[in-house]
Amino acid sequence: MDNAAGADYVIVGGGSAGCVLAARLSEDPEVRVTLLEAGPPDTSVLIHCPAGLALLARNGQANWAFQTEPQPGLNGRRGYQPRGKVLGGSSSVNAMIYARGHRADYDAWAAEGNAGWGWDDLLPYFRKAEHNERGADAWHGGDGPLNVMDLRSPHRFGPIFVEAGKQAGYPENRDFNGAEQEGVGLYQVTHRNGERFSAAKAYLAPNRARPNLQVVTGAHASRILFEGKRAVGVEYRLGQETKVLRARREVLLSAGALLSPQLLMLSGVGPAEHLRQHGIPVLHDLPGVGRNLHDHVDVVQVVDAPHLTDLFGLSPRGLVNAVKGIFEWRKHRSGPLTTNFAEAGGFIKSGPGEPLPDLQLHFVIGKLVDHGRKTVFGHGYSCHVCLLRPKSRGSVQLASADPLAAPRIDPNFLGDPDDLQRLVRGFKAMREILAQPALAGFRGRELAASASAASDEEIAQFVRNHADTIYHPVGSCRMGGGPLDVVDAQLRVHGLQGLRVVDASVMPGIVGGNTNAPVIMIGEKAADLIRFAADSAPDAAQAPREAVPA
Repeated sequence: MDNAAGADYVIVGGGSAGCVLAARLSEDPEVRVTLLEAGPPDTSVLIHCPAGLALLARNGQANWAFQTEPQPGLNGRRGYQPRGKVLGGSSSVNAMIYARGHRADYDAWAAEGNAGWGWDDLLPYFRKAEHNERGADAWHGGDGPLNVMDLRSPHRFGPIFVEAGKQAGYPENRDFNGAEQEGVGLYQVTHRNGERFSAAKAYLAPNRARPNLQVVTGAHASRILFEGKRAVGVEYRLGQETKVLRARREVLLSAGALLSPQLLMLSGVGPAEHLRQHGIPVLHDLPGVGRNLHDHVDVVQVVDAPHLTDLFGLSPRGLVNAVKGIFEWRKHRSGPLTTNFAEAGGFIKSGPGEPLPDLQLHFVIGKLVDHGRKTVFGHGYSCHVCLLRPKSRGSVQLASADPLAAPRIDPNFLGDPDDLQRLVRGFKAMREILAQPALAGFRGRELAASASAASDEEIAQFVRNHADTIYHPVGSCRMGGGPLDVVDAQLRVHGLQGLRVVDASVMPGIVGGNTNAPVIMIGEKAADLIRFAADSAPDAAQAPREAVPA
């Protein structure tokens, strides 16, 4: 493809939604699509070997490795915000859990005025994306691009955690994405044949040979180009060069909840006074850009069990196990290195009066101190509890007008007192599960940092000292029709033409579960909206809004 000629659609961001858009839009051989990704190709073995995520989270490879502003709710600590900087985006570095959230989350989107975004509207897109190795049914797809499966070589401790959950009074759930979400069980994962199956593998890899699809890696978008109020292209940096790519139909912004609002603001679209503070000419005053940022705040309990040397850990025995695992994975794509570490978990309620689960558990078969960022010796297990629908809202702002500078990220963790209260109740519920006979019989010992927290006040202080994200930022380009909303129900940026945002930033409210599957769903729905607009009018960007289906 001749880069100078531009493309019909220019997609900024090769993460989950961007990969879906590139694949789906290029199905039409008459349409030319260019995908710009700031990171490298997804060639590292650490990406494809599922257990490699333990190193990806620490070493900054394929990772933007952002930090938040100091968080008052976390006693002034800065939080860590890893986001994928590689083809596949965060689907190339995440824990590969396939979870959709609760149907009520999507019905709430629709109830806020986003027609076409209710659960019954979106289930077909989840099914369209999915190839579940258990087979297709009313809830699951059987022939979609994204492979979903049970773990190939599950660890013995996942079922033990499930048994402990049952002993604590929670129902077992064999399908968190089926008729009911509540309960404890084993997670399904986005794997195939013992390897990570990212959005890049599912959507891009099979279609890279299409002559109408161009993928450019190492391309850092610096601003969106406009003629009047119409987006007409993207300026980006490739090495030491600055390049321009024209978009004949639309620019599709899929850079994620932290970088999509940053790029809009760098392009003169956002809160006018904030843009002026950074010397950026205001193209379009849109006050909601960067607002409504929120995330799943999470805290971990760690149990030390040095005699359980089959659990992951740093020790002489652990190193021997790792070497054996490397050889098994290389030869058979099986064994312990096929783990996603968080093999089991659940969705539970913080109190009997809750209408639906408001807490999620991730049980990890290793000692996870400081969310895995600190090196700890010995063996053990851990459990996360995260708050599924936090009330706290934060923001993404510019740190400077330099497009290579990281944005200012302020999730405002625990800014609302209700969030802390729920997380305290969640920590107590998690501790109760870990104290059940199924796990207590292994004679593990809770680490002192949390073991000393007995009262609600002490647990609250532990939470403030140790909580952080579980990596699901959303909402900073909110979908809706209100004064602080950024995109409409067709994901078009309010007041502009030829520009849509398609990623987690458009979520009006965070879903009750991991966010990768919902972002892929958003990409699938957006592709249909875009194609319908193109079919309905010669100039897609100028298509009457009422002509686009909800």
